[in-house]
This record gives sequence, structure tokens and C-alpha cells, in this order.
Amino acid sequence: MYDDTCRFLAEHFSADFASWLLEEPVTLTELKPSELSLDPIRADAMILLQSEESILHIEFQTLPKENIPFRMLDYRVRGHRRYKEKTMRQVVIYLKQTTSELAYQTSYVLKRTRHEFDVIRLWEQPASLFLQYPGLLPFAALGTECKFSGNVASSHSNCGSD
Repeated sequence: MYDDTCRFLAEHFSADFASWLLEEPVTLTELKPSELSLDPIRADAMILLQSEESILHIEFQTLPKENIPFRMLDYRVRGHRRYKEKTMRQVVIYLKQTTSELAYQTSYVLKRTRHEFDVIRLWEQPASLFLQYPGLLPFAALGTECKFSGNVASSHSNCGSD
């Protein structure tokens, strides 16, 4: 259920995701995982979006998995191999609240190799953040609580302030 919904939102509201994750309005188009390799890695919901200058790699996860850091490194290397001139921003977005330490892991380390990526835990984000963008509205229910006073517009200022 989460996979298809997150994929739909990221593909159809890519400008909202860019504004949120890149902190600037950028027009992004979908990049198929197969463009990076003949053998795509299976993920809960992985989205690759690109602009002229960069690639935005988003992995939506319901629960943490031990192989996610390695997967992030693998896709970064694949992206660099195919698009050397483009920067890549990688973000793992955890949807369901968990106390697992894996949800706080932001790097992959192997002897003399270190790769870093960003992690967002939706339950720690203020719901008001998601109310700013139509494509992110469904995530408001997963963010910190809101006190709704009748309608979404008037409640916007009451979200995430506790």
C-alpha cells in the first residue's frame, strides 16, 4: 500500500519533493532504475528523479533494514558511473515509527570506504511542513500531531508546535 502511494506522489508531485528535500523548486523528471544498471536493486519504494544538474534518490521504507546503507552506496556508485557530471542527493524516508537504531543510520562504512546519505523519520517532522505542499499532504498524518480546529487551513499554524 505504501509503495504505490509514495511512488505516485513522488512521480506526480516531484516539484513538491524537490522543494522539501532540495530546499529549492526544481523541475525533476523520473529516472528509471534500469538506466543505472541492468540489474536494479529491489526496494520498498525507490524513486530516482533528475534535473539538468542533479539526481534525487528517495527510498521510502516502512521499517528499517540492515541492507539499506549498502543499497544507498550501490545506487550512488551506479549514478556516478552513468551521470558523472550530476550531483546526487540521497534520502531514506522512514514512514512508520520505530525505535530501531537502523532508522538513525546515515552512512555505510567498509574499511576505507565511507558513504553518507540523509535520513528523515516522518514521525519527527512537523505536520505543518507537509501542509505547505499538495503532494506531501498525505505525509501530514505521519508527522507530529496537529490540533485541528475545524478546517485544515486554520489548523495549519497549530501543527507541530507542541
